Amino acid sequence: MRAIGRVRVLAAALVVGLLTGGCSADPAGGPTPSSSASAAATPSAPGTAAGATPLEPLPAAVPAALAPYYAQQPVWQPCDSGFECATFRVPLDYDHPADGDLTLAAARAAAEPEASAGTRLGSLLLNPGGPGGSAIEYLEAAARTYDHGVRARYDLVGLDPRGVGRSSPVSCLSGDRMDAYTAVDLTPGDQRAIDALVAADKEFAEGCRRQSGPALGHLGTVEAARDMDVLRALLGDEKLNFVGKSYGTFLGATYAGLFPSRAGRLVLDGAMDPALDSVTGNRTQAGGFETAWAAFAKDCARREDCPLGRTEQQVGEQLTALLDGVRTDPLPTTTGGRRLTGSQATTGVIEAMYADFLWPKLRTALADARAGDGTDLLRLSDDYYGREADGSYPNLMFANTAVNCLDLPAPFRGPEDAQRAVPEFERVSPHFGRDMAWMALACTYWPVPATGAAHTIRAAGAAPIVVIGTTRDPATPYAWAQSLAGQLESGRLLTFDGDGHTAYGRHSGCVDDAVNRFLLTGEAPEQGKRCDR
Repeated sequence: MRAIGRVRVLAAALVVGLLTGGCSADPAGGPTPSSSASAAATPSAPGTAAGATPLEPLPAAVPAALAPYYAQQPVWQPCDSGFECATFRVPLDYDHPADGDLTLAAARAAAEPEASAGTRLGSLLLNPGGPGGSAIEYLEAAARTYDHGVRARYDLVGLDPRGVGRSSPVSCLSGDRMDAYTAVDLTPGDQRAIDALVAADKEFAEGCRRQSGPALGHLGTVEAARDMDVLRALLGDEKLNFVGKSYGTFLGATYAGLFPSRAGRLVLDGAMDPALDSVTGNRTQAGGFETAWAAFAKDCARREDCPLGRTEQQVGEQLTALLDGVRTDPLPTTTGGRRLTGSQATTGVIEAMYADFLWPKLRTALADARAGDGTDLLRLSDDYYGREADGSYPNLMFANTAVNCLDLPAPFRGPEDAQRAVPEFERVSPHFGRDMAWMALACTYWPVPATGAAHTIRAAGAAPIVVIGTTRDPATPYAWAQSLAGQLESGRLLTFDGDGHTAYGRHSGCVDDAVNRFLLTGEAPEQGKRCDR
C-alpha cells in the first residue's frame, strides 16, 4: 500500500507472477499533491486525515517553460514482443524545469483495426499499480488479453512512471542485502529485535539515497501524473484515456484532479482513497487482508486438502501457531540454503491473498510448512518481492517505497509510535496487524522529506469516471472505492462482489462488459451497479 514501506497496494503483484510463471494468465493488475497543486478545504469522508485539502486543477494552458517538453517528437521503433517503444524527456522538477530532466520509457501496441470495429479512439494508457509496477511489462503481459473491440480501436500504451522499470529507475540494495531485508523480524519482541529492524530500514533508505541521487525527491504521484499529460500530448490525443489498477487508480484520479478538462474515459479498478492519513490507510489495509484471510479460511475449511483444520476458527488458530513457530525457529528450504523466517512466512500468506487462484498453492505451502519444509512459502514471499531465481530483485520494491514515502508523511516518528499502534492494528487484523504496523516504520528514516499530504480529489468538470471496488479486496478495501467514487464529482461506483485484488479482466463478465462498453462508447455504468461472477 502507498504508505507502508513493504506492503504495496498493487495488481503488479499478479503481473510479476505472470511474467515469472508464478501465476496463471490473469492480466489484473497514494499519494498526494505537491505544494504547487494543492489548496484548502475540509473533506467529510470517514477516516479522512485532519485538515486534508482538495487537489486543485492546474492551469489549462501549458506554461511557456514546459512548452518544449510538450513539443517533443519521440521516435517510435519496433521493440520486444512486437510492440513499439520510445523515450521522451520530462523535467526533474516541474516547478523548476531548468534543474534538469528525466528520461521516461513507453511502449505501445498499435490498434488492430477490424472492418466492423469503427473508428480509432486514440490511445489507452495502462498502469498495473504498485507504486513500482512496470506498465511496459504489464502491457507485454496483458495487451493481447484485453477485449478485442478495445484492442481494435485503441493503441494500448504502457508508460513506466518516473523511477520505475525503464524510466530512470531508482535503485537501493543488492540482491543479498534484499534477502536480509526481507528476512528481518517484523514482530520484534525485545529491544535487540527492534534495533535490528530499525537498522534494516535505515540501510534500505541509505542505499536508495546513495544509489538514486536527486531524483529520489521527485518521484511523487503528482509529478508522475503530469508526466502522463506530456505523453498524452506527444501521442496526439486531446484527452487521456486510462485504465489504472490499484495504485494506478490514485495515479489516474490525480490526473483527473489536475487536468479535469483533459480527462477522457478513465477506469479506476481496485481504488485507493487519497483522503486517508498514512496510519489510517495502513490500518484499514491490514483489515482488508484480514477480510481476505477470512474468505480463504472459510474456503479452506470445507476442503479435504486444508492443512489447518475443518472450521474457520481452527484454520485461524493453526495459522497463528504456525507463524509463531516459524518466528522462533525458521524452517529449512531447498532454495540455496535459505531458511524461511516468520516475516517471510507472513509475506507468503499475504501474497496469496491477492488472488483466489493462489489459494490452492497456499494450502500446499502451509501443509509443507507444518511438515517442516518452508520452500513453497518462501517462494510465495519471493514472488511478492519479485525475487528472481538468480537472487536479484527488480526495481519494483525500491520504487514502491520511494513513491510512498514522498506521497504521505511517515506514519510513525519512531519505533515507540509503532509499538503503541500495534494493539489497534491487531484489533482490525489479528493475523497480520502486528507485522503491518511494524512494516509502516520504513518511511520514518527516509532521506528526503515527504512532498504530499492526504487530500480529496473532486475533478470538477471531468467526464464520467468509473471506479471499481471488490467487496473482499485485500489490498484496497472496498470502502476506499466507495470513498473515492464519492469524492469525484463524476465518479460512478461499480461493485464486484467477490474475492481478490481488482476485478476488470479477472473474474466477472458483468464487470468486463460494463468497462468495455464504457471504453468503446463512453456510456458509464449506472451509479451503484453491482456484479458477481
